[in-house]
Amino acid sequence: MKLSLNSPNAKYSRGDNIFMVFNYAFLVLISIICFYPMYYVLAASLSSNHLLMQHSGLLLAPRGFSYAAYERVINNPMILIGYKNTMFILIVGVALSILMSSIGAYFLSRKNVLFKKPIMMGIVFTMFFSGGMIPTFLNLRDLGLLNSHWGLILPGMISTYNMIIMRTSFMSIPESLTEAAYIDGAGHVQILFRIILPLSKAILAVMVLFYGIGIWNSWFWASVILRNRELFPLQVILREILLQHSVLDMTVGAGVGDQQAISETIKYATIIVATVPVLCIYPFLQKHFARGVLIGGVKE
Repeated sequence: MKLSLNSPNAKYSRGDNIFMVFNYAFLVLISIICFYPMYYVLAASLSSNHLLMQHSGLLLAPRGFSYAAYERVINNPMILIGYKNTMFILIVGVALSILMSSIGAYFLSRKNVLFKKPIMMGIVFTMFFSGGMIPTFLNLRDLGLLNSHWGLILPGMISTYNMIIMRTSFMSIPESLTEAAYIDGAGHVQILFRIILPLSKAILAVMVLFYGIGIWNSWFWASVILRNRELFPLQVILREILLQHSVLDMTVGAGVGDQQAISETIKYATIIVATVPVLCIYPFLQKHFARGVLIGGVKE
């Protein structure tokens, strides 16, 4: 019997051992390169203002330990307003996107659907061609969706790419299950919500991650259609802080010489505050991620 390299009784040759050492060393190096920027931002956000401004090169530990930047970020009312708006857009947007994508994917995964191929071609066509920014803006204006959170939720409610992945996943479910449900008198709505979706938890977790990250990171259309600052999501406020130097509003009370130093740590603290929710949610969905993408990308 031939032993595999994963077997505990396998005997490695010298070449195998050298390869594994270099392989692990390379992977560790790549991990460090990917992790260090996040660690740098965290260390900088916890650093003292003046010591951080005086430092150059690699930052291996906070330069003086201080929570001042986080206190100013948390006390900034626009950050809390941005969080509230983003959570509304995120929760409602992801829920509607999963619902509508599931309905569309279920329809396209059924057999003997009239005009199924032309409909599928029309849907795929939208992946390569769109009306453009100006027609989209005019359409939102005519529909009365300007300066409204619904103008951010409704236009992006369905992603063609995500719906195709869900369609492929639904097609991998044995047809015998749905046929048995038909015989028992179940309709399409019952089959979708009682059979298809409960068997598609992995792909649903992937869709929640895809749609959620897409909504969480989006800022362009929010900056285009929203005029009331009370409606701004967190990403627009973060952009103002990082690019438009509105961080100076958060340094009120500091001397002129201290404002630049304080603004740097506030920028890093704002990045951490905006990133932590995604980092906290991802571990719970990660176990489904690889399996869900595999199921959605390859028809069994």
